[in-house]
Amino acid sequence: MKYIVVLGDGMADWPIEKLNGKTPLEAAKKPAIDALSRCATLGLVKTVPQGMPAGSDVANLSVFGFDPKTYYTGRSPLEAISMGLKLGEDDTALRCNLVTLSDEEDFAKKTMVDYSSGEITTQESTQLMEDVAKALNREGISFYPGISYRHCLIWKDGSLDIKLTPPHDISGKYIGDYLPKGPGGELALELMKKSVAILRDHPINQKRKERGLNPAISIWLWGQGKKPSVPLFIEKYGLCGSVISAVDLIKGIGIASGMKSVDVPGATGNIHTNFKGKAEAALKELREGRDFVYVHIEAPDECGHQGQLEDKVRAIELIDSEVVAPLLQGLKEIDDYRLMILPDHPTPIAIKTHCADPVPFLIYDSRVSETKDDQAVYTENYAKGTGLVVEQGHLLMDRFLEL
Repeated sequence: MKYIVVLGDGMADWPIEKLNGKTPLEAAKKPAIDALSRCATLGLVKTVPQGMPAGSDVANLSVFGFDPKTYYTGRSPLEAISMGLKLGEDDTALRCNLVTLSDEEDFAKKTMVDYSSGEITTQESTQLMEDVAKALNREGISFYPGISYRHCLIWKDGSLDIKLTPPHDISGKYIGDYLPKGPGGELALELMKKSVAILRDHPINQKRKERGLNPAISIWLWGQGKKPSVPLFIEKYGLCGSVISAVDLIKGIGIASGMKSVDVPGATGNIHTNFKGKAEAALKELREGRDFVYVHIEAPDECGHQGQLEDKVRAIELIDSEVVAPLLQGLKEIDDYRLMILPDHPTPIAIKTHCADPVPFLIYDSRVSETKDDQAVYTENYAKGTGLVVEQGHLLMDRFLEL
């Protein structure tokens, strides 16, 4: 038996007036997924435990089968693992975004224009972060370049009680109310302010502005945490697994749990990603003996954060046509398999950030061919109508693996 998870990050949403009251999942043309729905088990799953942040870190830990209440130690440490950084017991890792802020001289009066600096390229951002590191690194403070706008700060003895806000939660808002506060807040704010002097007139940003692109004029710190300790997937479930993602967070969860992380050429984390390449990579892993593959697609989440409605619908359609359909074709050579499709959390266009609402899941078993409901479709509303709700998200993996 082979097991495949296809996770469309942030795919779930709320009804939208421009879609005549439909959600993007309801509006999208997704014939492959909807055909599976007619023979599959559908329901809702609560991936975010009560009182925990509705982040991709918490939600994906749940989907992987790891209880976030036990294993969550912060987002950035998982990303650091993916980047190959070794964390000491007294190290705190923080996510460091390169962001576009408005032009006011007073830092607190600036607005969060773009949490991704126009999805800046890795080539550009690496140069910027290397210059930030040269200027701001000191004893106990080390910056490391990552992918696109996503980077890392390792802070020796850094406080976990510092109050930091994800930049994608405050798109279009004044940043004054969301600046670092609490223990360590003063140093974090100092680093953020000093980064503006380094980045604002940087040649790379000058060229970006000339091309009509958002410049990366500041770092933004958030997502602090300590070295994680999650179980090995093979020890918990007896399966040898691979993770396929363009996002350090998801790679980090996979690597921390002993999985193989597979890099796909052209995988970007946005709607221009190599969708087909992810399906091909998943099939290759299964053919070469892996029992379990976790295919993560970030595009719907990025579109939700940017408020890009048409692109979010399109991202879902591309997941259907360029990931799920090729997977199903390739899986015909495999005798028995189970396939699960779901988002980790909703990223509603209306609020441009995550929420903790339950999300729809679909579990298809190749051994079950009879139609359960010829009207079934993969949507939030249909999944709700089944009455099946998995209250503890980390137990969904047990259901999927038939444990």
